[in-house]
Formats: sequence, structure tokens, C-alpha cells
Amino acid sequence: MMSRLKLVGFAGSYNRPSKTFALVDHIATIASERYGFEKRVHDLTDVGPTLGQAQRQGDLDAAALAVLKEVVDADVLVIGSPTYKGSYPGMFKHFIDLIDPEQLRAKPILISATGGGDRHALMVEHQLRPLFGFFMAHTLPTAIYASDRDFVDYKVNSDALKQRIGFAIDEIAAFFPAQKLAAAE
Repeated sequence: MMSRLKLVGFAGSYNRPSKTFALVDHIATIASERYGFEKRVHDLTDVGPTLGQAQRQGDLDAAALAVLKEVVDADVLVIGSPTYKGSYPGMFKHFIDLIDPEQLRAKPILISATGGGDRHALMVEHQLRPLFGFFMAHTLPTAIYASDRDFVDYKVNSDALKQRIGFAIDEIAAFFPAQKLAAAE
């Protein structure tokens, strides 16, 4: 029997509950259901306290290393970051810095971000897309940005946002032709 492909979501937030985690989980759930992926979603709290002092992957404790391994071993990633002052938070970037560029090469990544308002909407294009471009990953053409007004009680509540998420999830099919056929049945 063939093992299922893995989709891993990673939210660059420590807050629980978190709109960023809610967005990543929402996207990951729909994509996993549609394509039959095995789904896991993590955040910085799952990575834990050794992240701040780690200078390389080997400095992480077992829990943090397990999260990092799931991220780099995923067949597809859904990455989400909260936006602070126009960019991603430092600990999110530090987690990504511990990944060797070859570990994300050619990996499809759906990028997303959350923020307080529309002022931060270009963060996905000006910060996340170039970051994962450095890794030579395939960021999907449709990026997702959600502001506070797109959520009610930490749940995606905007029809426009749901539509954009649908467009992005459609783009995953280009990387997994067999799953595309299975999803159409």
C-alpha cells in the first residue's frame, strides 16, 4: 500500500488561540480533504523554548526537531505568519533560518499571513515570497492575506477570503496529478 502524501501547516505564532493558526489550519483542512493528504499543523508553541538559543538544527530539543522534520519532510506546506510592523516575527524567521535551503528545494508552499488591517496585505509578496524564493521552493501563485475583519471567534468568516483560499488550493493540483484525478471523482 502506498503511503499518503503529507501536508504540513506551520503558523509562525505563539498565541493560542491565534488567527494565524486558524487560517493555516482552515487552509490545510480543506486541501487535505480535497486531495487526500495526511495533515499536521504546528505553531511556534509546538516548537518550544529551545528555538531561541538554537544556532543549528542539532541544538533543538526533540519536540522542536520533530516539528522541523515534519516541515522539511512534507510533500506540501501551508505557511502562515502574523504580521508585525510590515514583516514576519523574528522567531518565525529564526525557525526558517534553521532549515537548510536544500530541504525546501522545489517544495510547493502556499503562503499566507494575517494582520490587523489592509496596511499589511503586501507582506505575503514582499516578505514571504522572497524568503521562500531563496529556498528555491515553489510558492503558489495565489497568496492569502487575512485581516482581523475576516475572522469571527478565530474562524474564517469572509466569503471573499474563502474564495481566495479556494483559488490557492486549486493550484496545488499542478504538483500532484494523481490527487487531482482522485479529487475530481
